[in-house]
Amino acid sequence: MISPTQISEGRGSPNSASFRETPLQIIHIISNFMRIWSVYSMYRFLSQTGASVVLFIFSCLVPSSVLFLALQKPWKGRPLTNAQVVPSIINGGITALYFILWGKGLKSCGPVRAILAEYSGAVLGVLSALLYGWKGHVWKKVGGLIAMLTSFYFLSLGWATATSSPFSFKDILDTENQTEQVLGMKEMAIPIFAGILSALRRVIARRVSLKNQLKRRLHAITTASATCFLFPVAMWDMIIGTSSEGSRQLPFSTWAYLSTILFGIILIFYVDSIAEERLHMVFSSPRHLMVAGGCIIVMEIVFKMDFSLPGFLICSIILGFGIFEATSLDRNRKGSQTPDLSNEILGDQIQMHSLPT
Repeated sequence: MISPTQISEGRGSPNSASFRETPLQIIHIISNFMRIWSVYSMYRFLSQTGASVVLFIFSCLVPSSVLFLALQKPWKGRPLTNAQVVPSIINGGITALYFILWGKGLKSCGPVRAILAEYSGAVLGVLSALLYGWKGHVWKKVGGLIAMLTSFYFLSLGWATATSSPFSFKDILDTENQTEQVLGMKEMAIPIFAGILSALRRVIARRVSLKNQLKRRLHAITTASATCFLFPVAMWDMIIGTSSEGSRQLPFSTWAYLSTILFGIILIFYVDSIAEERLHMVFSSPRHLMVAGGCIIVMEIVFKMDFSLPGFLICSIILGFGIFEATSLDRNRKGSQTPDLSNEILGDQIQMHSLPT
């Protein structure tokens, strides 16, 4: 006869848990690869055609918001309160500003710097330590902040490029894109600030609701709100004469739009939500950075970019160490809060069964 302890041990074994997480990890890696592929396609389209970043982002947000609204139907189910809708609309303004700054950073700094700068949202961990007075972690988080700034400084010097990296011992003359040069921290400030805004919008969405279904409904409102905020900016950009002549001559222009909509906006939201819920992997984490770094290496080789693997690895390792230190929590504090957090989430899941979909 099997004892209850043996049954509980069999159900809760780490091997079975890791086996169940393996398909989700594969989906997470593939989705991030497709998202980064869309970033490189977007960069090629913008750099080769000179198209407006604002108009490109707006033309991608319009169908994305329509698809989010059609999938989530926020007007159905349990009525949303003003305390949920108003922050989501404000979050849409932050999202619109993030897309504009990130798109301009991508066009001026290149995909490697723009993607890695998205992880600057870990700076919010340093601010939380300073605001809430976690004295035991201030210096640790400040050290992580210094490591992150050091990584971004090396990226601004072109360490990830073969033409400017101190670890490159040969000149690469057959690369397809030689546009990434030494920029400086002023140019890097645009994608870095975009990364902080990206983390801020995630924090606001997480604070408004912990329930996954409700979070998806509110995200549809946020995306629609971002499209509305971006509409006058896109119209003004069109009026002052910014055009994308010759964009139809580019063979992959359709792919740039479709990949950004499907993989860069829609799919990555659902995958990151599942990764945060099931794999406990948030965006600004060393694990997420490791996945993105592997995808970047593949894309840099496929697109024949000006790329230095040693310089990129050094910048990524320093950035990962900075993120780890900046987002670290007191183990005693974390251990005392984990049961409460798990009970909160469990209560939310139980309540969701009684809510209409």
